[in-house]
Amino acid sequence: MINLHFTNEPKRIFYVIAVILTIALGLSSRYFNTFPPFIQSHAGDTVWAMMVYFLFRFFFVHSSKYAALYLSVIFCFIIEFSQLYQANWINTIRDTLLGALILGKGFLGKDLLRYCIGIVIAFVVDKWIYPIIAQKH
Repeated sequence: MINLHFTNEPKRIFYVIAVILTIALGLSSRYFNTFPPFIQSHAGDTVWAMMVYFLFRFFFVHSSKYAALYLSVIFCFIIEFSQLYQANWINTIRDTLLGALILGKGFLGKDLLRYCIGIVIAFVVDKWIYPIIAQKH
């Protein structure tokens, strides 16, 4: 069951911070040449999928981590497959910075693997690191 409660909980703060950090990391991987080429070419999509996971956890904090994992995979795959649709109106949106960051530009099968890796990393962070942080506070 999915519960949506907007209360000021420490979990939500963790997820907001995680989203902000993933956005910063993702943007820096795309716009700064400080990362090795391999990381620079793969990190953006991986970190974007991590952000999607943390957003699902933020909105559905009382639901299962597995629900966020599954919803994130479905959402990311829908976005990627939507890139096969190339109508003028959606390409106009994709031509903006925000549109390109959210919707992407063109379908790449390897992006599906990047998304899965990012979601699994976020899931592991959520499962293993959040409890350590929560225990200290």
